[in-house]
Amino acid sequence: MTKSVCVCVGALMAFAGAASAQVRITEWAYSALDGEFIEFTNVGGAPVDLSTYSYDDDSRLAGTVGLAAMGILQPGESAILTEVLASDFRAAWSLPASVKILGGNVANLGRNDEINLFDGFTLVDRLTFGDQNIPGTIRTQNTSGITTPANWGANNVAGWFFSVVGDSYGSRRSLNGDVGSPGAIPTPGTLALVGLGCVVAGRRRR
Repeated sequence: MTKSVCVCVGALMAFAGAASAQVRITEWAYSALDGEFIEFTNVGGAPVDLSTYSYDDDSRLAGTVGLAAMGILQPGESAILTEVLASDFRAAWSLPASVKILGGNVANLGRNDEINLFDGFTLVDRLTFGDQNIPGTIRTQNTSGITTPANWGANNVAGWFFSVVGDSYGSRRSLNGDVGSPGAIPTPGTLALVGLGCVVAGRRRR
């Protein structure tokens, strides 16, 4: 399954120009009926071994939650970190065995928090979020946040918007009613089909 999204020319260029391996935060929900989750995606052009990668929230401590169990991410492949059992998350979202899921996350997200991704002690990506601390931005409770490729890695939560059932990302409802599209991102082919538009469905929802 792929997601297609309306993006500007700059977004298309950013995706096409990702020649080296780079892992980015591509979706998140801080609170959800079927488990809060974070999606990490290799948006670069080479495989990434996650044996030295880790996650933390706003404590910003490398090594807090190791991601080695996710193995190697191929270009365009996503992996999920969730607070619930991997088997429960997979069942709730009807995800195939090919989607990497790491369950049991103990560094849970809050309403106003951060997602920090490290390779060793090096910060790879960060997303600072919170509708209370950053007015006008989304609150990802039971509905995930997504963004365009141009905004990946920018730490600009204002550029993130809600998943909407039936949108061009392929968003849907989980078993208990959460809305999102964990496990897949836009591909160059689907991005090329959408032209020059930048209209984003669901952005006005709060």
